[in-house]
Amino acid sequence: MITRLFLSHPASVDESYAEHARFAFGISLQLFVAAGAALLHALVPALFEKTASGIVARIHARTHNRGR
Repeated sequence: MITRLFLSHPASVDESYAEHARFAFGISLQLFVAAGAALLHALVPALFEKTASGIVARIHARTHNRGR
């Protein structure tokens, strides 16, 4: 059970638990920034016109096909 919960998925993308945690934490920080930019853009459309979509595109490029 412990292996399935904590180790199987990181191994599937060829990472240790710590490596995977660091990667996932970095992605979460980027998403937090993207969410803030999108919120500010919703309030003032002239601000951060492409910031959130650019961050999401970079995240997708980094995560697409990982572990394949």
